[in-house]
Amino acid sequence: MTPSAAAMKARREAIADDKEMLRAAVELTRDIATARPGIYWTDMLVSAAVGYAALAATILVSSTVVAVICGIVAALAIYRAMLFIHELTHIHRDALPGFRTTWNLVVGIPLLTPSFMYEGVHQLHHARTRYGTTDDPEYLPLALMKPWSLPVFIVTALLLPFALLVRSAVLVPLGAVIPPLRTLVWERLSALAINPGFRRRPPEGELKRMVFWQELGASVWALSLIAASLAWGWRPLLIALCVVSLAALLNQLRTLVAHLWENEGETMTVTAQFLDSVNVPPPGPVPALWAPVGLRYHALHHLLPSMPYHSLAEAHRRLHAHLGTDGTYVKANHAGLLPLIGRIARSTMTAR
Repeated sequence: MTPSAAAMKARREAIADDKEMLRAAVELTRDIATARPGIYWTDMLVSAAVGYAALAATILVSSTVVAVICGIVAALAIYRAMLFIHELTHIHRDALPGFRTTWNLVVGIPLLTPSFMYEGVHQLHHARTRYGTTDDPEYLPLALMKPWSLPVFIVTALLLPFALLVRSAVLVPLGAVIPPLRTLVWERLSALAINPGFRRRPPEGELKRMVFWQELGASVWALSLIAASLAWGWRPLLIALCVVSLAALLNQLRTLVAHLWENEGETMTVTAQFLDSVNVPPPGPVPALWAPVGLRYHALHHLLPSMPYHSLAEAHRRLHAHLGTDGTYVKANHAGLLPLIGRIARSTMTAR
């Protein structure tokens, strides 16, 4: 370990919990901590409708320019609809009756990312003693890795929709009759995780029943897409996969800047986890596109994991006003996507 890396590690380990900030985060936001069904349902359904309509236009229009514009709109809207999977992992099961099932039918299964791929996984990322460790499925010390790791991390997202199609159309059906393959698919290919060392445990109870029906739906849908393409041509499916690849790329870029990725496996305090996470607050409007559904407040989300996405902006305003500009809270605020990517890229180029 070089002196600079050792100093960075020492700084992380020295971060004690800011009890005033943690207390304020809870006390100042109690009245806005309830999910509002009207916002959730309208946002999700409108996003999905716009996304699918724009996708249909992308496939059907004859003008290349119009198709590209429609494809971008489709990717942005589908991306927003997809990100409600994050909310599903945090909201109370009784808060929005029917929302989980509807999201899976409208978004999760059609896009081959049913909610079980995140539920039961993302919660581990928020576990106090797991965040940033080798047991965290959603953490890699990207800022401390080799420079080539960032391009590889980003480009792999483009292949995700194609991999999901193969998973649901080929691997899951084969796994139904080949137990070792079924085990492999579940452990290695059934979680939206970035940690290659993560192995998913067998599902139990309600999750096991949910997995069965969601896997069945995704496999039937994937096989139907392939059958339709064999009968009427592959062009619509390939265009749809490319649009979803763009949405996946946006999500990978957002993931790249959701944290500073500077932890090497040590257990961190809640405040250290907060400071390793990222807020990109207003006034800039662009983060609302690449980090929608409240994810521009990702550091705040790590303080208040169950806070509904529509309340995060107000929670941020209250905490910023209460804690001022000299405390811990503002240290998690960053200017935007490109500066954050530049910071991580520069970090990978530092000799260790």
